[in-house]
Amino acid sequence: QVQLVESGGGLVQAGGSLRLSCAASGLTFEYSSMGWFRQAPGKEREFVASVSWTGGNPYYADSVKGRFIISRDNAKNTVYLQMNSLKPEDTAVYYCAATSRVYGLRSAEYDYWGQGTQVTVSS
Repeated sequence: QVQLVESGGGLVQAGGSLRLSCAASGLTFEYSSMGWFRQAPGKEREFVASVSWTGGNPYYADSVKGRFIISRDNAKNTVYLQMNSLKPEDTAVYYCAATSRVYGLRSAEYDYWGQGTQVTVSS
């Protein structure tokens, strides 16, 4: 079965950096577009970033553009989210997701989800 396992979350001070990883198994990773979403307490899950299996330009939410970088390593079946200049409003549970679509910007466009990893940014 498909498994997406996130890691790399934690507690960091504002202005700091974290790198999240998502290891995928049970799917054809090289033909899977990958996305990162996040959900803060009391809020809906929101799109953060995505990278297509086609090698096209990644997409970012306006709130993270210029600070976060999504990348993928097909040899390791892993997608990463490098998060820089973190702000307290970035505090959330971060989820990795996979889809067979060329790209996905909405939760409904993704077929598989990880269990999430907590990111907490202190002020």
